Amino acid sequence: MIALKNTLILLFSVFLFQCDGTAQQKKETESSFKVTKSDAQWKQDLSPLAYNVMRKAATERPFSSPLNKENRKGTYSCAACDTPLFKGQYKFDSGTGWPSFDREIKGNVAFSVDYELGHARTEEHCATCGGHLGHVFNDGPSETTGKRHCVNGVALKFIPEHE
Repeated sequence: MIALKNTLILLFSVFLFQCDGTAQQKKETESSFKVTKSDAQWKQDLSPLAYNVMRKAATERPFSSPLNKENRKGTYSCAACDTPLFKGQYKFDSGTGWPSFDREIKGNVAFSVDYELGHARTEEHCATCGGHLGHVFNDGPSETTGKRHCVNGVALKFIPEHE
């Protein structure tokens, strides 16, 4: 009985005092981006909704973004730092209520794992500023990549192609 008690105390201590918890990992990730700002600067530079989505990983209401209906040729850039993230030619109507793309511009989007809903999801961020964009799912168009980058429209700026 004493051995079991000591084992439980040891396991609890290891769990309690481990140094690489998610808070520490998040801080390391945030400080590793090329564009970094204080929380106050992000609040000043972004709308309240964009701040909550991009800096606090909130989600905008489905079907609320005017970018859902944007079908012109162009590029979708980060609303916080202007990094090009998605090309309009890879946008599709997923019916989910958020702008969806079957691929990102390689190197401009970073990925991590999010457990907010109790299971693993692939979260995507701007690789330049770390702004939360949305999530990637494996239910996109099977004739292309099979991926659905489900992105909050408030995290994007649309830049039309010059015609």
